[in-house]
Amino acid sequence: MNKHTVLVTGGAGFIGSHACVELLQAGYGVVVVDNLVNSKAEALSRVERITGKTLPFYQADIRDKPALTEIFAKESIATVMHFAGLKAVGESCEQPLNYYHNNVYGTLVLLEAMRDANVKQMVFSSSATVYQPSATGEYSEDFPLGAINPYGRSKVIIEDILRDVSAVDKIKQNGAPWKIALLRYFNPIGAHECGMIGEDPNGIPNNLMPYVLQVAIGKLRQLSVFGNDYPTPDGTGIRDYIHVVDLVKGHIKAIEAIESDKFKAGGCHAYNLGTGKGYSVLDIVNTFEKVTGRKVNYQFAPRRTGDLAESFANPERAARELDWVAEKNLDDMITDAWNWQVKNPQGYVD
Repeated sequence: MNKHTVLVTGGAGFIGSHACVELLQAGYGVVVVDNLVNSKAEALSRVERITGKTLPFYQADIRDKPALTEIFAKESIATVMHFAGLKAVGESCEQPLNYYHNNVYGTLVLLEAMRDANVKQMVFSSSATVYQPSATGEYSEDFPLGAINPYGRSKVIIEDILRDVSAVDKIKQNGAPWKIALLRYFNPIGAHECGMIGEDPNGIPNNLMPYVLQVAIGKLRQLSVFGNDYPTPDGTGIRDYIHVVDLVKGHIKAIEAIESDKFKAGGCHAYNLGTGKGYSVLDIVNTFEKVTGRKVNYQFAPRRTGDLAESFANPERAARELDWVAEKNLDDMITDAWNWQVKNPQGYVD
């Protein structure tokens, strides 16, 4: 028997498509809304092929209130898994208004549609960029918030909105309370092990792993390693990389928690999703070469403004309260990412 239905915003994207697979395989009904600005409908066709299940898809923007109202009226939605939004840090510095309009205003419209439909459960795709820079590089959920770029600030603003929205019902005890999980991602990489879905960025990739993949397969000439003079063992920046399948399994655990006694009183709770271990840029390059046998041509370049020396999660709260831990290691992440790239050298082709 199917569990309840989840509306996945941004469900055709990298993380969203992997979430759809895990939701369908866990027995949930899934409905997708995506404007296809940074994603491809082909990803959803492949989700259906992987799972052997169908999922309704609405091509719409979350800022389109009438479209959302119609979706909530037509589908029996119990929970929203909210991925939709723009996500490139560098681009957000060049186009801050676009990021605030898409991410913040889009979430406001979505929340209004949810309120009107009396749907009060959400798992929100937040980010480790919400934190102030840490002297130690480690972040736990009670670390002070203070994003240093418009993308991260858009996530902080949305988190504040979600905390405020959930607090109102707790004070008024106004029907069923809002139940919201804020999932702060570190650096998702990898792909589904079948190689049918993966990360397919538009244009030049903003993130390290897709850039490495495209250099290794010959689409790009050379990887620029920004900064080799950080106070780290090899001088390059350290990040906490997490397999995208581990990440989306954390979302399933969050839904289970929302439906359990843990969220009985409602409220808004934040969880880091990371491995708790950091790898440098050169660790990624060297491990990639070892796992795949492919050489990655790279050169050092000056540091980028706003980049931190080190960033990794303290994932203990998610382990304790969601019963979730990352299971896959760096070799798994690279093996699966390379499998996706080799099978889809041009990404998704409709």
